[in-house]
Amino acid sequence: MKIAVIGAGPAGIAAGYELLKSGFDNFTIFDKLDAPGGTWRQHSYPGLACDVWAHSYTFSYAPNPDWSASFVGYTEIQQYLARCCTGFGLDPHLALNTAITRAQFGSDGKWTLESEQGSLGQFDIVINAMGNQHTPLYPDVPGREAFQGASWHSTEWNHNTDLTGKRVVVVGSAAAAVQIVPEIAREAGHLTVLQRSANWIMPRNQKRYGKGHRWRFNNIPGWIALTRWVQRMMMGQVFYAVTIGHNRMGQFENMVKKFIRRSIDDPALRDALIPNTSYGCKRGLVSDDFYPALNRDNVELVAEGLQRVTTTGVVTTSGREIETDVIIFCTGYKILDYDRFDVIGKDGRHLGEELAGDPRSHKGIAAPGFPNYFFAMGPNGLVLNVSYFITAECNVATIVRLLSSMRARGASALEVKQRAFNEYNAWMDERFERFSWGARNCHSYYTAGSSHPPFLFPGTFREYSRLHQASGLHEYDLSTVA
Repeated sequence: MKIAVIGAGPAGIAAGYELLKSGFDNFTIFDKLDAPGGTWRQHSYPGLACDVWAHSYTFSYAPNPDWSASFVGYTEIQQYLARCCTGFGLDPHLALNTAITRAQFGSDGKWTLESEQGSLGQFDIVINAMGNQHTPLYPDVPGREAFQGASWHSTEWNHNTDLTGKRVVVVGSAAAAVQIVPEIAREAGHLTVLQRSANWIMPRNQKRYGKGHRWRFNNIPGWIALTRWVQRMMMGQVFYAVTIGHNRMGQFENMVKKFIRRSIDDPALRDALIPNTSYGCKRGLVSDDFYPALNRDNVELVAEGLQRVTTTGVVTTSGREIETDVIIFCTGYKILDYDRFDVIGKDGRHLGEELAGDPRSHKGIAAPGFPNYFFAMGPNGLVLNVSYFITAECNVATIVRLLSSMRARGASALEVKQRAFNEYNAWMDERFERFSWGARNCHSYYTAGSSHPPFLFPGTFREYSRLHQASGLHEYDLSTVA
């Protein structure tokens, strides 16, 4: 089989590892960037770091004993991923600086891929391993193009603009903002943070790893495994904290409220920072220094959204005008944007159109109408109580196992059965209301405007893993194209 893997981030690297392990060596990993790493190669904003413990944020089969801290920045993560790519023997399979623009399934049962440079030829299998933190999402407000100062999105950081002494407005107060604000607050003359809605922010409790820590990770057998086991148990508590009716939710909320009380000086500011949603409705965040940064004399939190942009600043939803030199949009990404390039399956079906209003997949990896096309991390293919790496490994292992079974049967194409797809999604639909992020009164990027929350799997990784272990060719239609 000739296989195309699109994306050289964690999921794409995991796919390459699994393919080689199972004897598939005729594959190419395409990426639009100049090096592997995915989101950790693309993004470079100040303070960018992972909000999962470093030793958990690795491939299960490639621990890293040399992390510098309990949570690490993007440079270390990108370097780790590049080392893994080399160590796994994937460098010869990389095709970098290659942005895929089109994939079309033909009557001959093959996928034709095109890039910005032209045709890439035909492939038997396509594995879409592109992540979700790539396409910037700007607020739909008037005047943004009229602003005469500098402005940019966090994912497209402008390193050529010096913020020293400038008036800066950060639009947003979620994942990117809590990392950026403490960094640029030290430089800006005055920094205004627009908070449309407050977030639950836990202390990160960052710890630097000295020589002694790294020696133990390198020389004591099982030390990393024990560390990861403890961290996994702690991550498991998040599952209970987002389960409606579980006591852990109130405990998590109280921990954040105590963190706010001891970190924020102004009582009115404390009140503004307490969310009015249940824990987990929006993505839970971690930061040691966001709340303290708001105490600075040159920093103001405005608990309002953005109404419009003027030539000289911004206007908040209450009509307050704020003049500024720089606007930084920390307003998230277009998640599940399967129209990022045109994918045309059977009968001229376009993947972007099929998944636009209600993104769904079968066990996070396949969709009817698109034979031999797989998601490394498709709709509802991410599990909350383990790190991204663990879910990605599970997904690609199932994909490669299906390919091995297909090869053994002498088939050339497989497509998930509509009945299996429908039954699986109906089963999930009954479970979403159990969780704060899946409740009907929760409005966040987890829902993405869909009729169901299409981002997370409604259960634990143990449940998800069992579903994948039960996967097989019985869920797929097989065919042989002459």
